[in-house]
Amino acid sequence: MKKINYRDALKEALIEEMDRDDKVCIIGEDIGVYGGSFKVTLGLIEKYGPKRIIDTPISENAIIGAAIGAAMHGMRPVAEISFIDFITLAMDQIVNEAAKISAFSPGLYKVPLVIRTQCGIGRGIGGHHEQSLEAWFVHIPGLKVVMPSTPYDAKGLLKTSIRDDEPVVFIENKKLYPIEGEIPEEEYLIPLGKADVKRKGTDLTIISTSFMVHESLEAAAILEKEGISVEVIDPRTLVPFDKNTVINSVKKTGKVLIVHEAVKRGGVGGEISAIIAEEAFNYLTSPIFRLAAPNIVIPYNYSLDKYCIPGVEDIVLKVREILKK
Repeated sequence: MKKINYRDALKEALIEEMDRDDKVCIIGEDIGVYGGSFKVTLGLIEKYGPKRIIDTPISENAIIGAAIGAAMHGMRPVAEISFIDFITLAMDQIVNEAAKISAFSPGLYKVPLVIRTQCGIGRGIGGHHEQSLEAWFVHIPGLKVVMPSTPYDAKGLLKTSIRDDEPVVFIENKKLYPIEGEIPEEEYLIPLGKADVKRKGTDLTIISTSFMVHESLEAAAILEKEGISVEVIDPRTLVPFDKNTVINSVKKTGKVLIVHEAVKRGGVGGEISAIIAEEAFNYLTSPIFRLAAPNIVIPYNYSLDKYCIPGVEDIVLKVREILKK
């Protein structure tokens, strides 16, 4: 095993897949000499050249459109949209083309496309650069949605996503890039649709995504000192979703808290809640609770960022509240 940060784990995945398959290419704004907004692709243009590291003008619609065309004709493009907020400019291409081409042309075309993008608060750069919009893509048939929380998961899931024959929206939280973790020296893959129990517990299940996994784990460590045993589950992929791991945990604990950084209204927490209510209702000993961002526009203010999403203290307080009911 070796210790590596989240950013470098992603870069390793890209390098390994580009070395393995010359059909893998990367396309996006500022991904060449500049190395991308978050430096994941730094140095790759020197290694692979401008025909495989394709720097584009500022046009998200063109980036995704070109990537879809490349995927339909045998390439395996990884398209980067810097900041998920600007993916809105390519929604027609993603929702009405990438997600549907395979179904509309059975046996003729596949779209092995990965769209890397970044979500999350933490840099004080406001409502055009810090949203979490994963629920939009969960709603669309034909898309897979991945949200890794650790370097290990990021590398293994990105490699799997690149090899997948269907379009994958691969969402990275900006706060995760410097976080370190252990990964194997040898090659490994992580299947899509397999959740990970990050911490075992018996009193309550927390289901959390992306950076909120780390906040939940810290909260669980605090609660352990009070004699409260919390199980923390990271779905890792929202589509496909591993409901069996979640339901088995609910059967054990009977209590559930879902934590995510996106706003509560219309967030993936509602979908996960519905799955639990439909398939594990008889095992619940209390209502299902959600902890998420308030339904507000994110302010352009670094000091206010922390009030716009759940934190460790919020999770601790909510778990205590649930267990008292």
